[in-house]
Amino acid sequence: MAARLAKTIRGAQAVALLSLLAACAGGARPDMGRLPVVTDPAPIVSGTMRPYQIRGRWYQPAEQPGYDETGMASWYGDQFNGRPTATGERFDMHALTAAHKTLPLPGLIEVTNLANGRRIVARVNDRGPFVDGRILDLSRGSAEALGLLSAGVGQVRVRYLGRAPRIGGGTALQQAAAPAPRAPAVPAGATYASGAYWVQAGAFADRRAAHRVADRLGDRAAVDVAPRGNDALYRVLVGPWPDANAAEHARQAVIARGYADALLISAR
Repeated sequence: MAARLAKTIRGAQAVALLSLLAACAGGARPDMGRLPVVTDPAPIVSGTMRPYQIRGRWYQPAEQPGYDETGMASWYGDQFNGRPTATGERFDMHALTAAHKTLPLPGLIEVTNLANGRRIVARVNDRGPFVDGRILDLSRGSAEALGLLSAGVGQVRVRYLGRAPRIGGGTALQQAAAPAPRAPAVPAGATYASGAYWVQAGAFADRRAAHRVADRLGDRAAVDVAPRGNDALYRVLVGPWPDANAAEHARQAVIARGYADALLISAR
């Protein structure tokens, strides 16, 4: 009798674990705060645990079961969509994935946006970001789920959960109760709020070109019209930001999106 009861309990536990794994592999959907349980982990991809050097700096990948770090995260999307990641998987910018410099590949991490409390589980399948001051690069889908898409960068907490399943693993765990407030539009004629900082992504003689760039950069970007003789100069401004440090993080994110001449503008 006891043996049959133990067998029944083990069977129920196995069914529960498989159900959690199915939820984990199903992609991004609310999961009531539960972390996924992986019963059939994918093997670590050969070669991804070797030391490597980028821009003169060495990195040593390793198993880090206690990894729990807070730092800045950025995101990447269109430019890399469909290209191979470090694991050999194709980068899907809409999936809940991420890049990390030293965690095992593929792995699972819990990422929390400290500004709004949003939380996801992401599949780590790539290396990066190789920018000072950043600990994680998010896919567009991950950044959107966390509410970081328009800002470009944000402070996050990253916890390593362990090996990833063979397929998928991305899950939205918690959404904010209300959407983040939209940044105010840039006032016409460059009448900036006192004490605010802005990032100028570019200046254009063509109004339509300026609006296309602003659309790519998200909700915090707007077009300011500056008179220039008989013509006008259309400047794409991102902001406002409350201090120079936040604005510089935003400027670096704009540069990473392909606008190398981005400038920091202060209204002080």
